[in-house]
Amino acid sequence: MDLGKSLSDGQRIFGMNKTVRGFVGGIMIGAVIGVFGYYLFSKEILTVSLLASLGALIGDLAGAFLKRRLKMEPGAPLPGVDQLDFVLGALMLVYPFYQIGLASVLILIFVTPPLHFLTNAGAYLLGLKSNYW
Repeated sequence: MDLGKSLSDGQRIFGMNKTVRGFVGGIMIGAVIGVFGYYLFSKEILTVSLLASLGALIGDLAGAFLKRRLKMEPGAPLPGVDQLDFVLGALMLVYPFYQIGLASVLILIFVTPPLHFLTNAGAYLLGLKSNYW
C-alpha cells in the first residue's frame, strides 16, 4: 500500500504486509457480503457492509502505521491494537450514517478480541498463518 516508501524515521509507512491487492480484496469481499445481505435482509446492508469494509481496512492501516512508528516489525503483535484497529475504523465510517447503539458498540469491542484470537489461532493450526496472533 505504501509503494515501498518510508517516512523520515526510516520506517515504511505501513510495511510490506499491507498490499493494494489485500485492500481491494477486502473491499470486494465486503461488497459480496453486502450483496447477499441486500437480497436476504435489507437494502441498507449493502451500504453498511461497504462502509464497514472500507473503515476496517483503513483502521488496519492505521494500526500498521502506529506499529511502524513504534519501530515494530511487520507481523509483530501489538495487543489491543491488532484486535480493535479494524473495529474502530469500521465504526468511525459507519456511525455517521447509521447510529449504532452503545450496547452494539460494547459487544463489538468486548467480543472481537477473543474472537480475533480464536480465528487467528485456528488459521495457524490449519497452516494458513505463520503465527497464532
